[in-house]
Amino acid sequence: MRLEPIAIQSDKTLHICRLDKFIPPFIDLVKENFSFTKHVFLLFGNLQTFPTKLDKNVIHINHAYQIFELILKMNTSKKIILHSLFNPIVVLLLFLQPWLLKKCYWIMWGGDLYYYEFRNLSLKTNAYENIRRFVIKRIGHFVTYFDEEYELAQKWYGATGVHHACFTYPSNIFNKTELYQGTKNSINIQVGNSATPTNQHISVLKKLAPYKDENIKIFLPLSYGDMEYAQQVITFGRSIFGEKIIPLEQFMSLNEYQKFLSDIDIAIFNNNRQQAVGNIITLLGFGKKVFMKSDVSSWKSLSKMGLKIFDIDNLQITKLDPDDANHNKTKISAYFSKPNLIKQLESIFI
Repeated sequence: MRLEPIAIQSDKTLHICRLDKFIPPFIDLVKENFSFTKHVFLLFGNLQTFPTKLDKNVIHINHAYQIFELILKMNTSKKIILHSLFNPIVVLLLFLQPWLLKKCYWIMWGGDLYYYEFRNLSLKTNAYENIRRFVIKRIGHFVTYFDEEYELAQKWYGATGVHHACFTYPSNIFNKTELYQGTKNSINIQVGNSATPTNQHISVLKKLAPYKDENIKIFLPLSYGDMEYAQQVITFGRSIFGEKIIPLEQFMSLNEYQKFLSDIDIAIFNNNRQQAVGNIITLLGFGKKVFMKSDVSSWKSLSKMGLKIFDIDNLQITKLDPDDANHNKTKISAYFSKPNLIKQLESIFI
């Protein structure tokens, strides 16, 4: 027997969030630029890893009895914004309350969509995928600035909701004031953005092996994800490049990380799905050379914008041509700006 809808409805927008580095800055952005009393954030995850100031509008869900509060707020809110679709509890609650789905806005993070392709096949995951398919097909709104991701949701799940183009998080705002002003004599290469196997670091390091005697440094951002995998990557990298491998194992603030990115010359993202978008945007805005797989959705959308990016299958360790660098800087600065993000979010919140 399914739950029945609750008739009372407020004017509040409910954000259901998986805690990640994107979320605290997003909450701050909403506080600074919108009527915060009309927004409620329910947070799942580790507050110690991603510290967030709690108040009556920002609530941490860490007890089973709070699920009833979640159900009540889902039914009485004007809109529900799903910051990713990873949480099985949330997916199940939406499945049991299908009347909620038309007012849901799914902010697509990539891995939550590509679960379709990359899950481990079993009776359990197949059953869960059937529940997801029921939910996604009926969601009313999809939030992503990659057209191809929405098209995949249509293809894989029969999605019929409205697509809203929005780059969503402050981490995707290009901040050109952070440009590194120092000098160096090496070519700095970044490989991947996290300690997750979808970065396929080892494959990239093998491609870079012919350059091991060149004056290069290889930076590996590995501050979050699978730490066992991270150590495997570091060990493999050092077996070829020695001390030219520089792992970044400590979490950096956004400003610190942008300064690091501004010192990179070439970045290589071998991800087999949409990932590392904030990194890619910032690097292109700084005029850096970016290599990606040409069959992922982010490659297609960024290419449509007219940005100069490179196919990882044609890897060459040379800096980006100055004219192409200036072209990318102009494009990124115009689109990935704070005013544009606020405008996009406003069209979703109204």
